[in-house]
Amino acid sequence: MLTLKNIHKQYQDSPLLRDIHLKVDRAETLCLLGPSGSGKSTLLRIIAGLEQPEQGKVLWQGEDITEKPSHLRNFGFMFQNYALFPHMTVAENIAFGLRMKGKPDGKIGERVEEVLDLVHMLDFLDRSVTALSGGEQQRVALARAIAPEPALLLLDEPVGSLDRTLRERLLTELREVLHKLETPVIYVTHDQEEAFSIADRLAVLHNASIIQAGSPAEVYTFPGTLWLAGFLGFQNQVEGTVRSLDPLTIETRFGMLRTDQNCQHEFKENARVRLIIKPDGAVLSDCSGGVNCLEAEVEDSLFSGDRYRVKFKMTGGSQFIFFAESKPEVGEKIPLKIMGESILCYKDENGN
Repeated sequence: MLTLKNIHKQYQDSPLLRDIHLKVDRAETLCLLGPSGSGKSTLLRIIAGLEQPEQGKVLWQGEDITEKPSHLRNFGFMFQNYALFPHMTVAENIAFGLRMKGKPDGKIGERVEEVLDLVHMLDFLDRSVTALSGGEQQRVALARAIAPEPALLLLDEPVGSLDRTLRERLLTELREVLHKLETPVIYVTHDQEEAFSIADRLAVLHNASIIQAGSPAEVYTFPGTLWLAGFLGFQNQVEGTVRSLDPLTIETRFGMLRTDQNCQHEFKENARVRLIIKPDGAVLSDCSGGVNCLEAEVEDSLFSGDRYRVKFKMTGGSQFIFFAESKPEVGEKIPLKIMGESILCYKDENGN
């Protein structure tokens, strides 16, 4: 369907996008994930034809559309601020794009009701958009984007301005709508949880490049760089020295740690490495000493639904966060059994 080849874009003499290669398949929701300023929205605008790359090609079903005007691409675009027409009703907002395409009035009315029913807004047909809540405006903007039956749907931070509770509810509904459409979708967000809940596949942007692409499970299970692990919220980090290769065993200031992960790097004995321990990778255990057994002091615990988020003080003053099923007492010294599959290993910053 959509193919990007070698896309480059500069901003104020600095690379904003560099050597971007990407494909989006039929009926797939691809999420562009990255921090603010990583070039996500710019890439979306290049795909839409609202901006031009300095280098590279945008292909649609094999046709080069890099210089094709946006209004001839038949792509739907939902902006971050929704960009609804405040002087129009809900129905008039949705009908606007259909009239621009020359659809007859009878067909327009049918299509407006059809898409409003899809987003559960049929009762708001004649309502002014200025009288709608943020969540309701989001649904109308989505309905307007899909009404002309676009070949590709582009969504730029579509729920970014909504509160957490409403965002979570709308994401579930949005995913259902997108699956019903069977239209390829490119979804831009900086929020990791949002990306994991909506995407069939992720492409992570950092430093002007796509640093990893894959299914949400693949990206979460083994983030390919230390930066990405931190971006995904894995903050338990420790340096160590490789003492054994099979299995990979690392000596740290906390003790010996052995990982069951198939690391993406090859290491030599005595090499310096950095480890990430996932927050759900520790079990409160009676183990004492030995590989993957650590002792920690409880500093704080916070109830978070079905478990506790516990802050531990480690040897040397480091703080780690692990999840626990029961609440430990502050000040309690607890032995932790670290699961080997929860340990991620990376080369150190010097590339050793």
